Amino acid sequence: MTARGVFIAGTDTGIGKTYASCALLHALRGAGVDAVGMKPVASGCEATPQGLRNADALALQAASAPPMPSYALVNPVALAEAVSPHLAARAAGVEVTLPPLRAAYAALAAGRERVVVEGVGGWLAPLSDTLPASALASGLGLPVILVVGLRLGCLNHAQLSARAIAADGCRLLGWIGNVVDPTMARLDDNLDTLRRLLPAPCLGVLDFAPDREPAAQALALARAVAALRAAAA
Repeated sequence: MTARGVFIAGTDTGIGKTYASCALLHALRGAGVDAVGMKPVASGCEATPQGLRNADALALQAASAPPMPSYALVNPVALAEAVSPHLAARAAGVEVTLPPLRAAYAALAAGRERVVVEGVGGWLAPLSDTLPASALASGLGLPVILVVGLRLGCLNHAQLSARAIAADGCRLLGWIGNVVDPTMARLDDNLDTLRRLLPAPCLGVLDFAPDREPAAQALALARAVAALRAAAA
């Protein structure tokens, strides 16, 4: 695999990986980069006439540069139950394995400049009894951007995630702060602490606002676009 893609990891579930991924897609497109999103594994999908569909994967598909990629490539493993992927897969009678995910990634990457691959849950969330979410990054050979949910506890979660990423032999390209708790005490001081403690640069901070649109946050991720360009050079 080439460095044309990037893996978006998170310090936890529900900290805005999809929001950050969509904002990054808009930032890349605004810089003239032909970028598409991917959610290889998604649980919590709804039944539609077209098959199972996941809201996060649909958001990534909609944020991708035209022509819109096939949903089957954006989200090759769609699971109905809104639980950990390994449990949802077991309930569906399937096992998540890397080869079909690699094939979908290769198909998305063909003829495109960048693929933004969003993980599921935290770095070590299980996809099967033997496959952690981190295997998506290592199996696709992608550098990692860590989304840090800015709330109480983020200093610990961010450092542990960064250590785990390094221990698994993956490259942490940088991190994005996402304000998930607008009442967080001493937010700026916590950001300064993260900048000091994490072994990779801050690539942007996404502000909190009701009914946020990812496209409106694209300008905040100019450094992330520059980092991706440098990584692929």
